[in-house]
Amino acid sequence: MESTKLDAPEGIEARVGWAPGTEAPARIRQLTKELLAEKLQIDAAFIDVSKEEPAQFGHHPQPIASIDGRAVPLMIRTASFRTATVVAVRDPGLLMGLDIRDRRPDEAAVHEIRSHSHLWDEHSLWDNATPEKLVLHWSRVQAVRQADPRGISVRPEQVKLDPPFSRAFTPDRRGDYKLVDLSRNGFVITLAYGAPTTE
Repeated sequence: MESTKLDAPEGIEARVGWAPGTEAPARIRQLTKELLAEKLQIDAAFIDVSKEEPAQFGHHPQPIASIDGRAVPLMIRTASFRTATVVAVRDPGLLMGLDIRDRRPDEAAVHEIRSHSHLWDEHSLWDNATPEKLVLHWSRVQAVRQADPRGISVRPEQVKLDPPFSRAFTPDRRGDYKLVDLSRNGFVITLAYGAPTTE
């Protein structure tokens, strides 16, 4: 599998990998090991990666890494699309979500985006938007939904993006999510992160 390190914000390490004919779990394990080996300065052979159960309905299972039977105390988030996977790791303490998808959406994907995305002003975004702009918007929305502890109970149309689209908000949550475009090699990749709240 070919993989590339991404220019993530300070404190977050991320890689994207792609390989035709591979399954997402295998790509997730390999990328997670690569990131942790680099971050922890150990041989990847000593790192074991397994899959956790979702915390509740609507949450994506995320990998759990361990060394000698002890869990690695880092947050790991992943997203996959067809033959590509992106993985990010960071110290615990922040909410974090990822999304990856093809830069050129098919007709079904465009229909889904138009049906569920929030229009942020009085004029229709969709009249003049290119497919790439639509999929970039949708990727931001999905990354926020993955970062939010409520998971899919936050509907796509409830995610509000604040132009120039470097921040996002969800209902009944104080504070915002920062959005980072990590797109690479024909894939739109979005990282969303924010501080936990007590509400």
